[in-house]
Amino acid sequence: MTTAAPAAVTAPVPDPPRSRTGRSGAWRESAAAWGLLSPNLLVFGVFLLLPLIATVWLSLYSSSGFGPREFVGADNYTELAGDSTFWRSALNTGVYALLTVPLSLVLGLGVALAINKPLRGRGFLRAVYYVPYVISGVVIAIAGRWIFNENVGVVNRLLRSVGMDGIAWQSDGTAAMVSLVLISVWTKVGFCMVVYLAGLQSIPAEYLEAAQMDGAGRWSRLWYVVVPLLKPTTVFLVVLGVIESFQVFDIVYVLTGGGPGNSTEMLVTYAYAEGFDARRQGYAATIGVVTYLVIAVLTALWWRRQKATEAEQ
Repeated sequence: MTTAAPAAVTAPVPDPPRSRTGRSGAWRESAAAWGLLSPNLLVFGVFLLLPLIATVWLSLYSSSGFGPREFVGADNYTELAGDSTFWRSALNTGVYALLTVPLSLVLGLGVALAINKPLRGRGFLRAVYYVPYVISGVVIAIAGRWIFNENVGVVNRLLRSVGMDGIAWQSDGTAAMVSLVLISVWTKVGFCMVVYLAGLQSIPAEYLEAAQMDGAGRWSRLWYVVVPLLKPTTVFLVVLGVIESFQVFDIVYVLTGGGPGNSTEMLVTYAYAEGFDARRQGYAATIGVVTYLVIAVLTALWWRRQKATEAEQ
């Protein structure tokens, strides 16, 4: 005879503990989050959002900054579309960006590749290249005026010492733009170098070793391995450099003053001249709004590009 095994006795499973937070806990978490965000939101609202709204509102008026304003609607924008000085300023800004951004990137990458190697005094060299970026633009522009002065400047003295004629840095529009570009590139190379150094140090050494074992030379490894892996860094620097180019003011205002004529006038310096020299603050606000829209479009394009790159990876 066989006896049946007794049925297993299972203990009742206790119900999961209920959350003690409930609605009050969620409210506390939301309050804590808003409390942490409030300083940044306050700064953003007071110093960015409200001035932007006020600028858009001012662009619809004719105002000298004193006395009553006159509502003109879109007349400022209509006038801006036919303003030859505005279009010259926009062209100058575009040329300035097309010259300074590629030169800064190429030189910054070159310096980063050189300093990324084990060298004695590498930290000192990094500081030397980066210092011009953190110095005030006014100081840099004053130094540029001393370097590129037509009569007593360092560059013309060197040219005359070897029997060459001096360059009319302040009288010729092309020479003035060249001096502006050279000074600006000098200040931007250090920042590009630091960003590229971070990108280079994030590249796995195994990639370069594998390429070297496959017979790739130094330039082949640079062009087919390093440059493609630095593509996100390059895109970031390009967009940031273009945005900074559309915001340049202090170096232009001190070094060339927008001259000779309007050969180095930029969008921001033209807006300043219209707002504070010509006392046309409504029209200057219009220039500012258009400049902001251009920068916003560039930022949106960069954001979309970043999202597409992340999706591909």
